[in-house]
Amino acid sequence: MRLGTSSPLKHSTAEEWAENQIKLGCKTVVFPVQSNEPEQKIIEYKDAAVKAGLTIAEVGIWRNALAADPKERAANTDYCVEQLRLADFLGARCAVNVAGAFGPIWDGGYKENYSEEAWKQTVSMVKSIIDRADVKKTYFTLEPMPWMIPTGPREYVKLLEAVDRDRFAVHMDIINMTSSAERYFHAKELVDECVQLLGKRIRSCHIKDVHLDRRYTLRLQECGPGDGEFPLKYYVTKMNELDPEMPVILEHLTTDDEYIKYMEMLKRIFKE
Repeated sequence: MRLGTSSPLKHSTAEEWAENQIKLGCKTVVFPVQSNEPEQKIIEYKDAAVKAGLTIAEVGIWRNALAADPKERAANTDYCVEQLRLADFLGARCAVNVAGAFGPIWDGGYKENYSEEAWKQTVSMVKSIIDRADVKKTYFTLEPMPWMIPTGPREYVKLLEAVDRDRFAVHMDIINMTSSAERYFHAKELVDECVQLLGKRIRSCHIKDVHLDRRYTLRLQECGPGDGEFPLKYYVTKMNELDPEMPVILEHLTTDDEYIKYMEMLKRIFKE
């Protein structure tokens, strides 16, 4: 596997960015430049990654392509297409987004997210983005969410079948899928189910941890690696067995110091 983070760390040039990633112990990166930035800047960061031997795991999107406002929805969908084309130009393993929310918070949880209409619109949206982008080397993926399509491996399989596009693949966030007591207490079984059902279609993975608060009612809290109870070494071992080049991306931390701290934590976990 290739370890990386979602943080570009503080830097002033493309070369410094790549050097900092290597110093941190990264072998893969989330591309830090967007499709709407100058082409020369994109090329500089692409070349810096290649020179440093860093693969590009993901191009992030993080826009609601199912927004209620038609203008916002159209603009966000256009951005999805351009980010997917950027991923293709870079040779990234995937471009990743979430499906989108049917409410004011772009990634929020709403009853409507579970509706049949949400399912239909999600399938249509994914098809449209892939068809418009017409990419050849990369894949469009959706990150699983606790309250948004797809919420787990079986729903992801159903979505893959409904979309029916070669360039639609899987982004794995096992902690986002850990949304019930059953999945929390049967974490290894959840990993095994993902491997069995999604397998070779997984293009990139996020890594963090989850802690069960003992107060009522069910409280599952995302946290840094090692601060929770998820069997992270088992998870990464299984992802590595699927693909030795699999990106494993540390995310959702706030400062550079936190990324440095938890990268060291991950190295210790994997070394044990």
